[in-house]
Amino acid sequence: MASDPTDRPASRRDALNLLGAGLASTPVLLAGAAGAQPASGQAGGAPAPSQQQQPRALRDPRNAHARPPFPPQEQPWPGLARNMNPRPDHGENSYRGSGRLAGRRALVTGGDSGIGRAAAIAYAREGADVAINYLPAEEEDAREVVQLIRAAGRRAVALPGDIRNEAFCRQLVEDAAKGLGGLDILVNNAARQAAQPSILDISTQQFDDTLRTNLYAMFWITKAAVPLMPPGAAIINTASVVAYDPPAQLLDYSTTKAGIVTFTKGLAKQLAERGIRVNAVAPGPYWTPLQPSGGQLPGELPKFGAQSPLGRPGQPAEIAPVFVQLAAADLSFTTGSVFGSTGGQGGP
Repeated sequence: MASDPTDRPASRRDALNLLGAGLASTPVLLAGAAGAQPASGQAGGAPAPSQQQQPRALRDPRNAHARPPFPPQEQPWPGLARNMNPRPDHGENSYRGSGRLAGRRALVTGGDSGIGRAAAIAYAREGADVAINYLPAEEEDAREVVQLIRAAGRRAVALPGDIRNEAFCRQLVEDAAKGLGGLDILVNNAARQAAQPSILDISTQQFDDTLRTNLYAMFWITKAAVPLMPPGAAIINTASVVAYDPPAQLLDYSTTKAGIVTFTKGLAKQLAERGIRVNAVAPGPYWTPLQPSGGQLPGELPKFGAQSPLGRPGQPAEIAPVFVQLAAADLSFTTGSVFGSTGGQGGP
């Protein structure tokens, strides 16, 4: 992960935020902080044990979620999270917000499942209203996300449609801004991934679908969104570890993800004068519907993620805090950066 470019010492809030979304927002009394009363006989004015927040139990990251081998499984594209075994964890039962994005308005593409769903849930629980885009075939998953956003007390806007179409992309942004009352977070996350063993097996149609979904749509949606976004807004693009170490079987997909990295860095320079930050997240192997719906070659899915140093794939819930952090105002000097979440396997 890229290093924090800020020079100031970490504040108490920074420390809590970087520990992840699972922490409650209970304040901690620090030595020397206003209102903290040192216990008698304790060096340095440290608070008494009764005043300290009880530490949460540590979790071994190697065993925090399911490990391969996984059951063999295939789905028709685009795939549904509800049909995966094991079902992905998007933070439905674990993510706890602390108001970091209160009053914000976010559009998330691919928000029905996978990483987009995890980001949408986290944003809602941090106080943002959220619009999600997805394909009509993903309606079942999308309904669940809408219910979760509303259960968090936030406004949910469902916008099904195919982002391979330029006119739809423009309409998507317009409808999102209208439904949310504005737009100040954009997450370009939707992706097409189809594994092929050779360039000779990649049809022009597949190549076109991959580029239109992963690159063209990001360009069209961002171009439509920028005029609507105020200073302080954030754009977050989902890149991938394959931009840095492309697998042989993901030639077209890896090409688009490398393009997203470059697009992010260049756009950040353009939009700095508008006060809009642009960053990207580069996941490693994550357990999402992309994988059983053609994203892996036949026979590869049961061992998916086993090659990572942690020995398993990531679950979408594990990357949601990164999307929250990049959208939050306290990362105001961070733009043009790519943040990795790869399980130790290469990346930025």
